[in-house]
Amino acid sequence: MKNSHSLLLFVVLVAGLALVPVLGSRALVQDLFMVLCLLVLALNWNMLAGFAGLVSVGQQAFVGIGGYAMFAAVILGGLDPLAGVLIGGVVAMVLSVPVAFFAFRLNGAYFAIGTWAVADIARLAFGQWKALGGGTGTSLPKGAARDMIGADAVKEMLGISAAAATDAMTYWLALALVAVMMLASWLFLRSRMGLGLQAVRDNPVAARSVGVDPLRLKALVFLLTAFGTGICGGLIFIQIGRISPDAAFSLLDWTAFVIFIVVIGGIGTLPGPVIGVLVFYGLEQLLADYGTVYLIVLGCLGIAIMLFARRGLWGAFIERTGFDPLPL
Repeated sequence: MKNSHSLLLFVVLVAGLALVPVLGSRALVQDLFMVLCLLVLALNWNMLAGFAGLVSVGQQAFVGIGGYAMFAAVILGGLDPLAGVLIGGVVAMVLSVPVAFFAFRLNGAYFAIGTWAVADIARLAFGQWKALGGGTGTSLPKGAARDMIGADAVKEMLGISAAAATDAMTYWLALALVAVMMLASWLFLRSRMGLGLQAVRDNPVAARSVGVDPLRLKALVFLLTAFGTGICGGLIFIQIGRISPDAAFSLLDWTAFVIFIVVIGGIGTLPGPVIGVLVFYGLEQLLADYGTVYLIVLGCLGIAIMLFARRGLWGAFIERTGFDPLPL
């Protein structure tokens, strides 16, 4: 019964958010699009670090790969940007195989530093791709985003401009990605494989002794999160319309902020990233006019959470109330 109530609330929230492009301003749609993309990245990172025990500091590599693959599909292949987004996810997953081959030989802090080094190598390598602007980057061809499949239908249906229709489409795709990832994560973590993954995180030796293959499970999660992160990267840069190595492989934007979101919300919990991204967005809006004060407050809040609520805000809520509406 508890799960059915949680599922109903989830459906209602998704349906309500889907109405934002119809009822809200274009600025609100753009803001919430970035919030949803950060949530997708946070869900992926939480699956890696919170449930698989793989603390990566290089997930920006797959954001950049997904974005560049989308641009290559559009500019060099003449494909629709939406097809480019899917290609970006596939390319990110394929390239995650050699990354895993290298990174899985490392443990703990060495794994984190290794993934960071791989991401920086990717940034430097894509900066040499002259067909896509080299180190200065490039922009999508004029009208490419506005001519996406379905954009004209959205424009006619809502009676809005072509640019606003593009924003609405990317917003709905980001919302759909969040919904699919939340549901898929919940089902996976409650499955036999999901329980095995959490056992590996807590005690790899004990998990192996009862027949769990730690390497296979971690590799599966690493590949799937690379796919989701690559798709998100493609969506982000459709909305931005321009890409460069520094923007695509930004440690601050696509990993540091994501880690903050997961830590304050509750690492190793499914609703934690949702709580974290809401706090992050609220602080961003509240302190937008105060410059560096915004980053200082984020840092102080992160330190306070790690000191006094190590399981994050969602974990603290469960400890105090004894109520978990979304048990795994």
